[in-house]
Order: sequence, then structure tokens, then C-alpha cells
Amino acid sequence: MQISKNKAIYFLVFTFYFLLNACNSPYVSKRKGYYKIDLPKRSYVKFDRPGFPYSFEYPAYANIIQDTTYFDASPENPYWINIDFPTLNGRVFLSYKIIGGKADYKVKQANGIYKDSVGINTFDNMVNDAFNLTNKNNVISNSIKDSLIYTPNGVSGIFFKVGGNAATAKQFFLSDTAKNFIRGALYFDTTPNADSLKPVQDFLQVDLDHLINTFQWKKAGEK
Repeated sequence: MQISKNKAIYFLVFTFYFLLNACNSPYVSKRKGYYKIDLPKRSYVKFDRPGFPYSFEYPAYANIIQDTTYFDASPENPYWINIDFPTLNGRVFLSYKIIGGKADYKVKQANGIYKDSVGINTFDNMVNDAFNLTNKNNVISNSIKDSLIYTPNGVSGIFFKVGGNAATAKQFFLSDTAKNFIRGALYFDTTPNADSLKPVQDFLQVDLDHLINTFQWKKAGEK
């Protein structure tokens, strides 16, 4: 009986010592991780809708949707479209403008309400607007890099890469400087987080490059 009692005491002391050390062991933090994203296989189809002043190739896993609203109003022409990526929760907004054409603008007042204004689409003004819209991300971005675009099809423009948790990290505009001007911006239907979105951002960068490099302005009478 004495032996059993000693064994029991020894067992209790050992167990207490083990638990005490386990409770005092240093905490090891776990690395922050994100859900794995299944990226689709690349393939492209051509967008060449009759009547449109431009054409390009876009991913087969995306959908082309007519853009019907702009600040709760109708776009100034029917050539505004969105490229939706439903499996990636992203969208590229493409807004087309005619250089020298009239446009309805929404001017934000001091009280936060937008007021209608009519103006002329000059090339210089639209370039300035593209830079200004990109620079609005300065508050939350840690960098903004712009690079010149000149494709084999003779299309030129500027591409913007915005670092940090900006709402849109990829923006660009293309123009022939005489008649046609189009601006593109990639958005995601989620709270911007540069780290979690990086795999998708990098994946779609290739698709944006392909879109730009296959982009063409249609000649008069070619629509």
C-alpha cells in the first residue's frame, strides 16, 4: 500500500511539473495566411462589337457588360463597358471619350453634392483627369509609378501602378490624340488589401498587358 501511495505522489508531482512548464512555455505566433485562390487557365477571345470604335482581346473567363450608369447618370456615349471577372471578384472599367466632343461632367460641390456641367473633351484635359484620378490614391498609396505605352498596333498611352491598399492598383489610358480616348481601371469587390490581392493582381496584370497589346482603334467606315 505504501508503494502504491508513493507512486501516486510521484505521478502527481510529475504531472504538476509538466503542466507548469507547459503553461509557462513561450508563445510562438503563427504566420498570417490567406485563402488559396484557384486561378483560371489563360485563353482569350476577341471583342469586336459592331459600331464600337475599338477592338481588343480579353480573357475567356471574363464577361463584357455594358456600363449604363456613371454617378447615377448615363454615360456620354454607348461605348463604355465593364470587363467582369466573376471568379476573381474583379472588374475593369473602360470609359471611352471622343476628343473634341461635348461631355456632361459631374462637378462635386463643397456640400458633397455633384452638379451637372457641360464641357469639351480636349486631349490635354483628359490626360490631366487621368493623372488626377490616379493621384487621388496618394492618401493611402505608398507609390505611384507611370510608364509609357506603345504597342505593335501603334496604340499609345500611359499605365499606372499604384502601391499600397489603393482601391485600384492598375489604371491606364490609351489614345490616338486626335479622336479617341479610353481609360481603364481595375477594381475589386472587396476591401483593398495589397497582400491578399497580390496573387490576383499579378495574374490580371498579364491579362491587362494582353488587352493593351491587342487593342486597336477602328478606322472610319470600319465599324
